[in-house]
Amino acid sequence: MPQPNCLTRLVAAAQARLAVPIAVYPGISLTGATVRDVVTDPAAQTAAQLALHERYRTPAVLTAMDLSAEAEAFGCEIRLSETEVPTVTGRLVTSLEQAKSLHVPQPGDRRTAVYLETARRLRQLPGRPLVLGGCIGPFSLAARLVGVSEAMELTLTEPETVHALLEKTTAFLTAYAEAFRAAGADGLIMAEPAAGLLSPPSVAAFSSAYIRHIVQALEDGHFALVLHNCGARLVQLPAVLEAGTSVVHFGAPMDLAAALVRVDPAIVLCGNLDPTATFVRSSPEEVRVRVGQLLDAVQPHRNFVLSSGCDLPPDASLANLDAFYAASRM
Repeated sequence: MPQPNCLTRLVAAAQARLAVPIAVYPGISLTGATVRDVVTDPAAQTAAQLALHERYRTPAVLTAMDLSAEAEAFGCEIRLSETEVPTVTGRLVTSLEQAKSLHVPQPGDRRTAVYLETARRLRQLPGRPLVLGGCIGPFSLAARLVGVSEAMELTLTEPETVHALLEKTTAFLTAYAEAFRAAGADGLIMAEPAAGLLSPPSVAAFSSAYIRHIVQALEDGHFALVLHNCGARLVQLPAVLEAGTSVVHFGAPMDLAAALVRVDPAIVLCGNLDPTATFVRSSPEEVRVRVGQLLDAVQPHRNFVLSSGCDLPPDASLANLDAFYAASRM
């Protein structure tokens, strides 16, 4: 059974349902920054999150979700934009030999320093909200190094190449997570979206087995590793849980009401309102309805945190975020 941590204890002690969407980028509409500013400047990232924290009095503050920073540290080329989250371009690894010889970077290399410094700054906020850093998961990082579609194929045709990459990505992510803890973060949201494309046995072999190593290295009774898989479905739930995290964050494809019946009450599940369909394309009234429907579906379960199913895009409507928080507190 996963060890209790600061987040599971917060959920257990809460008098009302917690609401913690993965939201940093929408804060730029309050600060005037660009996405490029947020992903390259700790001051801009901290300001965007602080603006949302002050508006909604959130129980936790987050560093931005940017699943290119770790790949960039390994040497991948990325594309930066004023309005969109960075993306990885091209492939860094194309063979088993390259995977075995790949250099493992240090936490703080390239733009990973931005996120560590943001965690340090968030730690200084008055009221001491929980600080949750963000990073990519080991399989999703490997998929960015070798190519996402190529990674899927290699799990079947050349699994040794994928495992060689996973040894490298897991070593880096363990050290990166430890650096977040040293910077003052109370936990880390580890995003593993590529694992949602795998079969349940492959989720267990190529994702959960490696995340479990990271969990074991970090468990200390306080630090919380939150496993985020925005593509997972109910059939993959047992394989995802093999990672051993006490908090799991799911996207829209997961049937949360059914999942909550199947997990131990000591495990906290979070999610899962669609980031674009709910927070960008819906009206505030539609947001209120969707929040109400989700809360009704999970009502018997205390081990649930209301959230978005993934990180909110920069163009998410503040009016819709207002409606989300208002509905969560009814």
